[in-house]
Amino acid sequence: MERITAQYYIETPLDLEKAANILAGEQSSGTFIALPGETAELKQRFAARVESIVKMDSAHVPAIPSDKLVGGNYQRAMIEVSWSIENFGHNLPVMISTLQGNLYELTQFTGLKLMDITFPSSFANAFAGPKFGISGCRELTQVYDRPLIGTIIKPSIGMDPDQTAALVTELAHAGIDFIKDDELLGASANSPFDKRVDAIMKVINAHADRTGKKVMYAFNISAEIDQMQRNYEKIVNSGGTAAMVSLNSVGLSATKKIADLGALAIHGHRNGWGMLNRHPLLGIEFTAYQKIWRLCGVDQIHVNGIQNKFWESDDSVVSSIKACLTPLLGGYPILPVVSSGQWGGQAPETYRRTKTVDLLYMAGGGIMAHPNGPAGGVKALNQAWEAAVAGLTVEEAAIQYPEFGQSVKIFGK
Repeated sequence: MERITAQYYIETPLDLEKAANILAGEQSSGTFIALPGETAELKQRFAARVESIVKMDSAHVPAIPSDKLVGGNYQRAMIEVSWSIENFGHNLPVMISTLQGNLYELTQFTGLKLMDITFPSSFANAFAGPKFGISGCRELTQVYDRPLIGTIIKPSIGMDPDQTAALVTELAHAGIDFIKDDELLGASANSPFDKRVDAIMKVINAHADRTGKKVMYAFNISAEIDQMQRNYEKIVNSGGTAAMVSLNSVGLSATKKIADLGALAIHGHRNGWGMLNRHPLLGIEFTAYQKIWRLCGVDQIHVNGIQNKFWESDDSVVSSIKACLTPLLGGYPILPVVSSGQWGGQAPETYRRTKTVDLLYMAGGGIMAHPNGPAGGVKALNQAWEAAVAGLTVEEAAIQYPEFGQSVKIFGK
């Protein structure tokens, strides 16, 4: 029988094997006390198994304070636990309840993080995965052999549809590949969703008719599921190519329901990610997180960026990009979205560390604040990536490329 395996980083003052077995029991057939119904036959079929324990370092202070569990030595380890596929079948919400449910509340742990998940081969038949992925997003935007260059509508909220459309006009003329709503904007008092789609798609469709290039605009459809579907259909009927979903806000089932419709590329925004990952011994690692959303059918997902404006380290960002580009179940390609305080200056280091141009590289101020306006900003980002692939340093690229050189004077400080 197929099994699914989860890797956890744990901390406990108890014996490691005892703590691991408590986790396995609590998240399958067991509880805090032996039950008459938990027969040997039942456990053989449904009980979770501790597959491995790799002892690591220890600490004198717990990662997460606990009034109920006090010890002088808090041992850390990587453990692997597996479950029979019979426990939850291909039901993602129940799988997540199993792999990430009450185990975070177990008294026996002062730290616990889901690091990775290994899925059995049957998941490849049960889940279609991303409908577009990397190659599909390239076809929709007609961008090949370089990153897609994108930006976010700013101010995040407050502009009406006509003002937003005017900015989209400017960006389209500048040669942008991708634009998205900010996650803070769904439908505001002065920017109803339908009116915003009408105004923006009028610009995008006219630009496509004139130039042959259709800018991908990811409208934020995040809402209750019925409204999400209405928003989705509005984009499709208006000739759009993408929709944005705030993954942590709408959840697994809503995201999969939308992705299964299959007509639009799904831009997965991970806002709220910090509460799931920021603590080193609590939550979920991106390696595991992105696999779940790939199964749901998300085509693009945020990974922050090198020298980003948030807390995440460059090593973590690089690891996230590589995780997205690692095949899952033989495929399921997902496009990493590099963002958060980006401009062309981070391109050489990003390429040096990842050796890929399969990225959606987004800059807000890095485009809009260029001395030559958005046109100069878009050109500077394309120059930055051309220089990065050629192995030039920021200083060398600033001399060779005028628009990039101008951006270095502003952002390079």
